[in-house]
Amino acid sequence: MFNYGEKVLLLDVKKRRYLFTLKENGEFHTHAGFLAHSLIIDAHEGATVQSTKGAYYIALRPTLEDFVVQMPRGAQVIYPKDLAPICMMADITPGVKVFESGLGSGALSMTMLRYGAIITGYELREDFANRAQTNVREFLGESALERYTVSIRDAYLGIEETDFDRMVLDLPEPWQVIEHANKVLRRGALVVSYSPSITQAVRTQEAMGDGWLDRRTLEVLHRTWHIEGASVRPDHRMVAHTGFLTSARYIGD
Repeated sequence: MFNYGEKVLLLDVKKRRYLFTLKENGEFHTHAGFLAHSLIIDAHEGATVQSTKGAYYIALRPTLEDFVVQMPRGAQVIYPKDLAPICMMADITPGVKVFESGLGSGALSMTMLRYGAIITGYELREDFANRAQTNVREFLGESALERYTVSIRDAYLGIEETDFDRMVLDLPEPWQVIEHANKVLRRGALVVSYSPSITQAVRTQEAMGDGWLDRRTLEVLHRTWHIEGASVRPDHRMVAHTGFLTSARYIGD
């Protein structure tokens, strides 16, 4: 059953998605009329609801993927096709201490918090930091902020906290933060950096000296398939390059 204050995802006949929070006396408006939020309250997941102009929608609870794609944003987000590999490469587990810089709209923060990470985040822009924290609160709830400490600081100039298990970066010049790794990472810590261009990935690897193992850079290509009866083929469009993921393990100088 759905309740007020909960997020709902409406799926129309063309598989378009609409995500919003259920509110008392609230209404969902589209070109196909409007739908009172009260019609969704107490409905079961998968129920069909109808707008004033006869449009039908299926009511569902949104996944993290749904929220990341549709959430309010101030900066470009890292999309789900890269979020999952980053968390796998960084081996994000409950209780792991993560230093993150370049919070953007909080998509990566939310994903790592969902895995149980304890995050210290540096963000240069206050509006981005506020947006990231708001998005975390909106989807994961207030309790998630207990594991999410955000500071308006420039990670290029240094990192105050220490003893991190992981470092995850989404910055224009991540190599400037790699320089501080020996002061803030424990031995065996994992680092993952997201970069749009290969030249950034190259400089990031070059910044890692003898104290690093298992350096690698990869990109994730995402292609969906059309499966309908005897018709089976790859879709005509695919999500190819979005960014390069560079990872390594710090073992000490």
